[in-house]
Amino acid sequence: MQPRLDLGRGNVPEGFLGGVHAHVGHGATDGGLVPTTAEKLNFGELWHGPEGNEVKREHKRRAQIHGGPGLGNGLGSRSGVGFPAPMQPQRFDPVTQSAKAIGNAASKVGRIGRWLTNTISLAGMADKTKPRRTAAAPGSSAGIESMPGIDKPPTADEVRIQWTDYGPDGVEINESGSLDELCASTRPDWAQVRWINVDGLHPYVVNRLREVYGFHTLAAEDVMRTPQRPKLETFENNLFVVARMLTLQEGTLRQEQVSFFLFADTVITFQEEKGDVWDPIRARLQKPTARLRTLGSSYLLYALLDALVDHCFPILENYGEILEDLEIAVLDDPKPEVQRHIHRIKRELAVLRRVLWPLREVVNELQRDETEEVAPAVKAFMRDVYDHAVQVMDILETYREQAGGLNDLYMSAVSNRMNEIMKVLTIMSALFIPITFVAGVYGMNFEHIPELSWKYSYAVFWVVCVTIVTGLTFYFWRKGWLGHK
Repeated sequence: MQPRLDLGRGNVPEGFLGGVHAHVGHGATDGGLVPTTAEKLNFGELWHGPEGNEVKREHKRRAQIHGGPGLGNGLGSRSGVGFPAPMQPQRFDPVTQSAKAIGNAASKVGRIGRWLTNTISLAGMADKTKPRRTAAAPGSSAGIESMPGIDKPPTADEVRIQWTDYGPDGVEINESGSLDELCASTRPDWAQVRWINVDGLHPYVVNRLREVYGFHTLAAEDVMRTPQRPKLETFENNLFVVARMLTLQEGTLRQEQVSFFLFADTVITFQEEKGDVWDPIRARLQKPTARLRTLGSSYLLYALLDALVDHCFPILENYGEILEDLEIAVLDDPKPEVQRHIHRIKRELAVLRRVLWPLREVVNELQRDETEEVAPAVKAFMRDVYDHAVQVMDILETYREQAGGLNDLYMSAVSNRMNEIMKVLTIMSALFIPITFVAGVYGMNFEHIPELSWKYSYAVFWVVCVTIVTGLTFYFWRKGWLGHK
């Protein structure tokens, strides 16, 4: 490695000094490629000392004559010193060039690493930075009155309100969506039940309905603080039920909280988003002979809960088909993507269990509760919902065990494939080891090897090799290591 000189605060290889003393005039006759010792020792003092300005002006003048870039401050040119282009030394320094190449490569790798780090960090922050409207400040007052936005009405797109009045004599559906109109209206005399459905959660809407219908402020807060665990709470004039609605949208499991308030002649439902699984209920209300039209508000609550539970059956059926396809994929071609798919299915089944397990307990409490809001004739129907919830849980537990077994099956398949690969490599090594030994013996550079001078030694060598390979192959086949015995 070339020695380096201290030029002020920077280090410059010796090869660059030749171009300097040619301009300074220290007597080099070959273009300045071999600087003297005095030049090496005095260059830093000359360049940064009192005479430095004169030297710089001289270099600038000569650079203008030769058309070069000039010295500037000694840092402006590609060589690291800034001499005019015609006077640049042409000596090739492999050490310096290698160091520059390594430095450039390291710089590029660093930039790529920082870019990847930023990209991964941003991708991982996507879900963490999503605003959550459900979080309450620690120590804040309980009840919906302390929630922000309670005095500001929502826009037309934020909340959709629909109320349905029905009874044995008819059905009337109002989809105007006006909260003021709903609060000012009353249930007609001919209607037996009013069903109010609110799509979208807003504290102003929930609080207005609380003021009109008188349900508890803590229950109103639970409507807004999603997600809540499915539960049943009994108040003086109503029942408050929290459930979860599960749907499959474009192959992805979606869930949202649904809150129910059951009064003697009114049912209020709050949904987080627009769209639900209750279209069959609305269709049944249009039939004059439907049981919904005669059995009161508690039967409507039963029908809505029954729709939530029954909708889990097609979802589980879809998961059953996926598990069957995954089992075939694991046996045929166990790729890493298959294992990731298995883990995703296991997570979604765990979500289903967290939702359905407490919902089953809620339905069980409804069928056993002695409150007046649930009519005695409806309790038998509640038992039917409970049976459906038990069936759903049994199927769900079966699929969870199947998903866990698929993961074990995947690991076994990967291990078996690795064993097959190792067996092939071992057999190939076993075939070539004796051949390699024979070739090594007769490939030695000894002067006296009798077989080498024999006329048929080459042919005999190949006969021996083929015989060894054939014999070993037959032996492996007889042992069942190749094909079937």
